[in-house]
Formats: sequence, structure tokens, C-alpha cells
Amino acid sequence: MVKGREVLKKYQITTGSNTKLLQDAVFLQKNREWLRYSMAIAVKVQGRMVEKGMTQVQLAEKLGCTQQYVSVLLKGRENLTLETIAKLENVLGISLMTGLVNLVDG
Repeated sequence: MVKGREVLKKYQITTGSNTKLLQDAVFLQKNREWLRYSMAIAVKVQGRMVEKGMTQVQLAEKLGCTQQYVSVLLKGRENLTLETIAKLENVLGISLMTGLVNLVDG
């Protein structure tokens, strides 16, 4: 969407050609297809963590990763691998893929 980029450039605050806002907008535009799924998974994971009273640190320990990675994952902007999705399902005892299309499209 060239028009969206032109609007962002018109209103950019800094003088650089690539502001953070513009970079984020371009990223979201280029990746919107898989970002829908990533955000839906993040919402399901967050909900399950609340149900289980689980912290990011605890989830990270069970997944074998860092708390920082869990934080990124929960923002819904991470292109998750099938391996990561399977680990999350196993650790949280939920299915992340079932009903995902309905959650994204509904």
C-alpha cells in the first residue's frame, strides 16, 4: 500500500528516511497474513497462562528458552515454528491450532 507509506512519511517526526513508525508499518503490511495467526496464538497462550497462574519465567523454563523470548512470543509478532507451537501445546496442555482459523477470521 504505497498510499499508507506516503501518509506516514508526511507525518514522520524525525528527519531520517526510515523512522521506527515507518519501519513498523512496513513490517505489519508485509507480514499481515502470518501475523494474524501469531496474534491469535499469543492470545490463547496468555489466556492459558492466566488459567494456570503461570508466569513468563515459568513458561520459559518449561519451554527451555528465555523469558525474553516468551515476552516476544506473547506480543504476537513472532513467526512461530511448528516445533515451538508443539512445545507450547505440550507445556500448556492445549491445542493452539484447533479453531485458530475461526478465531482469526471471526
